[in-house]
Amino acid sequence: MKVIEKISSFAGKTFTLWVLLFAVIAYLAPDHFTWIGGYVVPLLGLVMFGMGLTISAADFKEVFRRPKDVALGVIGHYLVMPLLAFLLAYLLKLPPEIAVGVILVGCCPSGTASNVMVFLARGDVALAVAIASVSTLLAPIVTPLLILLLASKWVDINIWSLFVSIIQVVIIPLALGFIVKKFFGKQAEAGAKALPLVSVVAIVMIVSGVVAGSQAKLATAGPIIFAVVVLHNVLGFLLGFFFARLCGMDLAKQKAVAMEVGMQNSGLGVAIATAHFSPLAAVPSAIFSVWHNLSGSVLASIFSRMRGKEEQVDEHKMSS
Repeated sequence: MKVIEKISSFAGKTFTLWVLLFAVIAYLAPDHFTWIGGYVVPLLGLVMFGMGLTISAADFKEVFRRPKDVALGVIGHYLVMPLLAFLLAYLLKLPPEIAVGVILVGCCPSGTASNVMVFLARGDVALAVAIASVSTLLAPIVTPLLILLLASKWVDINIWSLFVSIIQVVIIPLALGFIVKKFFGKQAEAGAKALPLVSVVAIVMIVSGVVAGSQAKLATAGPIIFAVVVLHNVLGFLLGFFFARLCGMDLAKQKAVAMEVGMQNSGLGVAIATAHFSPLAAVPSAIFSVWHNLSGSVLASIFSRMRGKEEQVDEHKMSS
């Protein structure tokens, strides 16, 4: 088990490298990866089941202890990224498939890696976990409504099928993971050590399948999609940070909200696009899943050097 734990830890730390490597291979040799397209939904379900194994009732204590902060974080998340996505799609006159793909990723709940980034940034981790958990639980209602509101300019939206898909791919696997942890605690804890490896393999496969399935269109549309994804993510971080500041939050909370706003559950965007739209519509989410881990790591490094007034006082006391 220790060997698996070490491999899993290594895979988690080098996640972005593996995604980039296999994305390039899938682009160069798409025939070997197109078959994965049919397995995107169960693969994401596996990732969400693993996330469920790590959730506990304690994660929701912050919701009752600090309802205002959590509510503001969730509102910021579901306000900033969807509106940014719509404005980018509209102002840049993106083709319909790409516009829908950008809006899809913008309407998704908070990303699974955001809590780790908040920890590295010396932010308010408890608040980040609560925001991510609540945004995920609200996703079956909020995400389809936002997609209907913002993407119907480009395509017809079946809100009921979106609702059912998110329940199937997010809520049911999460609930199953939570139940397994509740009743098989020791076994679940042991299995959780392999989760980074399982998640990395699943996400690598998802991204590879999407790249392979849209390889021909990527040759021409790739650069514009990448540029829009970068702009969407970076502006999300900035607006999330200043939104929290405007709401009177301290620096640790500002860091948490910035990460939770700017990082999306892009795997869900891939699953929705694959099931309801087109392979090209899944590409923004696939690129986002790689990019936001790179940008999140850089931002966490910058944030970790920023000190709030409380931390400065503590450091002064320790040095005196």
